[in-house]
Amino acid sequence: MKIWLKPAAYMIHLSSITKQYGNKVLYKNGSFQINPGEKIGLVGPNGAGKSTIFRIIVGEEGVDGGTISKSDKTVIGYFSQNIEEMGGKTALQEVISSAGKISELQKEIARLEARLSDPDLGEDEMVKVLEQYGDMQADFERLGGYDLESRAQEILTGLGIGPEDYNRPTESFSGGWKMRIALAKILLLNPDVLLMDEPTNHLDLESIVWLEEWLRQFKGSILMTSHDREFMNRLVHKIVEVAFQTITVYSGNYDYYEKEKAIRMEQLIAAAKRQEDMLAKEEEFIARFAARASHAAQVQSRVKKLEKIDRIEIPTEEKAIQFEWPVPPRGGDEVVKFENLTKIWKTDEGKEKLVFSKANGLIKRLDRVAVVGVNGAGKSTLLKIISGQTQASEGNMQLGASIELGYFSQNSLDVLDPNSTIVEEVHSHLPTAGMGQIRTLLGAFKFSGEEADKKISVLSGGEKSRVVLACILARPVNLLVLDEPTNHLDIVSREVLLDAVKNFPGTVIIVSHDRYFLREITTRVFEVDKNKVSIYDGSWDYYLDKSERLKKQAST
Repeated sequence: MKIWLKPAAYMIHLSSITKQYGNKVLYKNGSFQINPGEKIGLVGPNGAGKSTIFRIIVGEEGVDGGTISKSDKTVIGYFSQNIEEMGGKTALQEVISSAGKISELQKEIARLEARLSDPDLGEDEMVKVLEQYGDMQADFERLGGYDLESRAQEILTGLGIGPEDYNRPTESFSGGWKMRIALAKILLLNPDVLLMDEPTNHLDLESIVWLEEWLRQFKGSILMTSHDREFMNRLVHKIVEVAFQTITVYSGNYDYYEKEKAIRMEQLIAAAKRQEDMLAKEEEFIARFAARASHAAQVQSRVKKLEKIDRIEIPTEEKAIQFEWPVPPRGGDEVVKFENLTKIWKTDEGKEKLVFSKANGLIKRLDRVAVVGVNGAGKSTLLKIISGQTQASEGNMQLGASIELGYFSQNSLDVLDPNSTIVEEVHSHLPTAGMGQIRTLLGAFKFSGEEADKKISVLSGGEKSRVVLACILARPVNLLVLDEPTNHLDIVSREVLLDAVKNFPGTVIIVSHDRYFLREITTRVFEVDKNKVSIYDGSWDYYLDKSERLKKQAST
């Protein structure tokens, strides 16, 4: 996380920029601008150069052509996935330390107060110091300095770091929680332009909803990447796509961008066809009359005309490969049943922590159950009990007759052999499958051609998740238990998984922070909250509406 005070007011304009690394061109003659108050989504495939755009704007990297214009005095806040080391401060102190000009004013005001208390200060000098002191206090108040600590506390709480953790040393937090502290620092800065690279990574559903509302009320400009489709749809009104060495601007949210992109592609294909027909006729004329002296001028004219024409190129987009999921054995109608389920964990200090008590539930064949709750409520614990990864402290949990279970969690990534290629790894899980079948499966999960021969050791977290999910979904299971399967997956990969889950001919139990994903598949919701499990028989929207009404009733 870094903060730049840049000489710009609001608008940032990238004009005809070209950027390349060695022989790899990211974009040629690309242009877009960030206008006051605009909320923009930055999209494109991995490796296309989205993060490079951020680094170019803040001056970490230059361009090989074109210009970047920024007006004076703009404050730019940049949140990236590469956070700086933290240590020596509490979480609250770390966040407050980022307050930019407010922190400088605070120090200067303290210095002036010390001078004013000096008994040897002359009258003329005192008048001068008092004038400076008054100006600085006015600036401090205008920038929100007096409520700085309360705003920092509000932001930390919104991001899931409550009052009990305000004064914890930053070095005691895990990497994911340090990400939240880094994000809180940027939000407290309240800059003119926010650059945000995957701000929802490591956030739970409640924190995502809070951040969304904060950004909705934010008066400045935003340029952000996000793998969360709903988050993007609710916030942005303009999309900048980085793909195929070009930068393309679309007006609208992510859904609009997808539709408009498809329309533009159809138009481009039609234009390319017309051009191809025209070129064929011209080339036929040239070939037919090239040897005739009487047509020499016409032939030369048409040759020159063809040389000047810019050929329309159709981007080679990855084709979606359909995979026939294996038909699982038909299990019983009662897939999972638990009664009086209680789970108590022992903490590192030897104390007992109650997760939930006397929970009852029945999951039926073809149910799509979303398990929800705040971080630490016990969602993953419930899934671990169902999948046999841990035992309940009390009560009974039973799987139905002929149930074959496939279980995914973030720990599943650790069982992959780093020395194997993707093809070898998947083949080890599906030894009876032919190589053609395995490559078709991997193609469905966006590992086409040479991609499938990459070593596990060089894969990103998202790529490893896709390998594990491919292994699970290709087996003839009839119960999928998925704990955060969408973590680290980009929007395209999430769509692949969503289609697979929609078409899966069995029962699904899932924990996910992706609201779009949950809205598309959920038929029932199990909410883990305050040591109990509450069941909502209905869609994701039904759950949201019903739970909101219950909360209002409880508060009146």
